[in-house]
Amino acid sequence: MQLNKGQKIPLNENFLTIKFQRPDSALEIDTAAFLTQSNGKVAGDDDFVFYGNPKHASGAVNHTADDAIDLDLSRIPRHVEKISLTATIYDAERRKQNFSMIKNAILKIFGTDGEIASFKLENFTVETAIVLGEVYRYKGNWKFNATGAGFSGGLAALCNNFGIEVKDSPPPEPEKPKINTERPKINTRREKITIPPPPTQNTPKKVELRKGQKVNLIKKGSQLGEIVINLNWSQPQQKNSGFFSRFTSRGIDLDLACLFELKNGNIGAVQALGNHFGELDYPPYIALDGDDRTGAVAAGETIRVNGKFADKIRRILIYTFIYEGAANWEEAKGVVTVNCPGSPELIVKMDEYGSKKHTCAIALLENVGGTFSVEKIVEFFDDSEQMDRAFDWGLRWTVGRKD
Repeated sequence: MQLNKGQKIPLNENFLTIKFQRPDSALEIDTAAFLTQSNGKVAGDDDFVFYGNPKHASGAVNHTADDAIDLDLSRIPRHVEKISLTATIYDAERRKQNFSMIKNAILKIFGTDGEIASFKLENFTVETAIVLGEVYRYKGNWKFNATGAGFSGGLAALCNNFGIEVKDSPPPEPEKPKINTERPKINTRREKITIPPPPTQNTPKKVELRKGQKVNLIKKGSQLGEIVINLNWSQPQQKNSGFFSRFTSRGIDLDLACLFELKNGNIGAVQALGNHFGELDYPPYIALDGDDRTGAVAAGETIRVNGKFADKIRRILIYTFIYEGAANWEEAKGVVTVNCPGSPELIVKMDEYGSKKHTCAIALLENVGGTFSVEKIVEFFDDSEQMDRAFDWGLRWTVGRKD
């Protein structure tokens, strides 16, 4: 099975081998596995499996001599909710290397009877570390997510993301990591690693996402700030109007909405239909500001996410649907922006126009170590139920109307 980025599949056997293959590259790549809890962090140093700590204490995860990762899912400890499989370039900054230099890279999953699935890794630019894929628990079963999310900052950035502090002075030979009850620390034998500095004024102010590209929001301190997701679109100006009209002359009602999944398993939708406007300080910690039916609000529609509760949210799918009127996405030229304090503004343009379908999945936010990766989707569906099935959400849908 050839997987696409973001595709999820069930894992129906316990014994797996996962390999990162790069047939035409001389770059020195190191693989690793982070065994994380529900908060996206490791419980201790032993939950980081790499060349310096090649075997997990449970025997469930092993780093082999050829940089493959062997898994026995039947032995994964109860506290582990996800296994993030990663790759980094050794000494990337000094050598001025990144993953754009690697062509034809592929992640392969093998079971007892041979290859189960593969995932092409492509379209990277300045990244020096990648979360290749994730093996995670879902309703009592194990699944695999083809992630392909890139980081700058190499191994240090990954360690920091998963709750591991890196010492500045590594020993000449690998040592088994020692548990630090205050905060995990790790030694590596390869290189002197420093934690990347916080973002400065050189952080780009805006980033326009390509389809399938993921960018992580940046924490300021220990928590994310409020995430503001806005949908707006261009329309011919009405007479005597100095701002964009909102389809008023054509009677079209375009709504911003989202599906959410919390880490406790609760799922639902935030949308104007059924007056499900959500709550910021209580579950689901997501709120829709209101419903503009008249087309008179130049600012469009906005969903807010309370970043203080990011560790309670597993994923959010941002979408829009046309409640009334004919689909005309080309004329709308919709744009979604994602703003979070300390992060560049992320821009997702709805730049695929051929569809006459009424529902569009725009962007997917997934929890990555207490922050969110934001991925451009822009995929069209006949209705919300069809979209739900495509993203394996599991809601029950009925026909609804606005009051």
